Amino acid sequence: MLAIGHFIKNRYFLFSFGCIAVISLLQSLFLKLVDWVPSFSPLLFPTLTIFLLVFHVFIACFMAMKYWCDRKRLYLVAIAFAFAGSALLMVGTLSCFPAWLDLYQFNVVNYNDAMIFYMFRHLLMAVLIVMSALLYTLRNHPLSRIAHIFVVACIFLFTFCTVALAWFYSSHSPLLSLDLVDNETRQFMVLWSQAINIILIILWVVAFLTLMTTTRVRNLFWVGGNFLSVCYIVTLAMLLYGGHAEDVAWYRARLFETVATLLIIFVLLYDVFNLYRESHLKYQQSYQNSIRDPLTRLYNRSYFYESLSQALHHAKENRPVSVIVSDLDRFKRINDCYGHIQGDKVLQFVANLLMDSVRPQDIAARIGGEEFVLMLGNTPSEAALQVAERIRLKLSSVDKASSEGQLPEPITISMGVFTADSPEITAERCVECADKAMYQAKETGRNRVVVFR
Repeated sequence: MLAIGHFIKNRYFLFSFGCIAVISLLQSLFLKLVDWVPSFSPLLFPTLTIFLLVFHVFIACFMAMKYWCDRKRLYLVAIAFAFAGSALLMVGTLSCFPAWLDLYQFNVVNYNDAMIFYMFRHLLMAVLIVMSALLYTLRNHPLSRIAHIFVVACIFLFTFCTVALAWFYSSHSPLLSLDLVDNETRQFMVLWSQAINIILIILWVVAFLTLMTTTRVRNLFWVGGNFLSVCYIVTLAMLLYGGHAEDVAWYRARLFETVATLLIIFVLLYDVFNLYRESHLKYQQSYQNSIRDPLTRLYNRSYFYESLSQALHHAKENRPVSVIVSDLDRFKRINDCYGHIQGDKVLQFVANLLMDSVRPQDIAARIGGEEFVLMLGNTPSEAALQVAERIRLKLSSVDKASSEGQLPEPITISMGVFTADSPEITAERCVECADKAMYQAKETGRNRVVVFR
């Protein structure tokens, strides 16, 4: 328990240090930018908003796809709606800057509407992030289908109502009104600077503490979520010290948020890379298990016949394909005298010997109990005979001591060789001929190699 607590403290320390380092770096870069560019274009804010919109749509789609792959992770729905709703509210923000549509309306900007959409965007995201953290605690306790649908419906209704309220409070609707910025002087109103801004900061602090408590920054995904909360706290604090729209704090908050969101996307992309790598490794492992014998790790019967059939398509007189079928002599006696566990060790020892005796491009397979087969590509009959003889002599020379107990006594092997030099010969015919030669070796005294004539 002490070790676990120490590890968690280390994670918190590393996360805190990383946040301070990144925020300090962004702040220093912005100060350099201010020195380099003393005044910003009015189009900078909507430009950064467009970048943010694209980033949030990307994150929302990514979360939705992850949820679609695993319906148990209901907390991803809350995150997806948080970023999707944020993107919709940023569309409303862009409508406050008609300069994007009319080149001659640079000064026609509704800063109050922009701040209204900004306020509701933070309200939406903070509440849904808290909901996501709470749903994360239920990941090991799946909800019923009705409860699942109810939670998704609640998230959707909250997102819809928040976006609708932002629209009604803006100048697009006469039903409701809210004054946060004076459009004439561009000064922040008291309601924003002394009430709403502080409430949003407190809300994000609650979201951050909830995330830290429930997720404990246990993986890179939640590191990104906690870092996003910290970034929003910092951006709102920047606006708290700003006096009016279009001042340095206004641009710094949006620029900081854009860069921070871009970092989150990099984290998500890294998460995608890890998921792909893990799935690729699992696929490779599953594929290898499907083509290999579980005991000896040699190729299995089906893979051998498939590979042999492909090789025979290109068989010619100058590119022959040789097949060696082998069978351990009196192997039943090993199982009867020493048990099946010892018999398995013998099979594994012989399998390793076969793999070490052929080239990487050759195929070594187990096609029966104690029956093995080799496929040697581009190998004439004489060379295949030499390979078989080398294997036979090496195995017959090993005893219990030299095998470190894997062989309880000396064991021999009988082998049959067949070489195909025409694509008209089938894989089954090759193995049948080599098998006949192997049985001839058995009948003529065992522990020998016979070439099919």
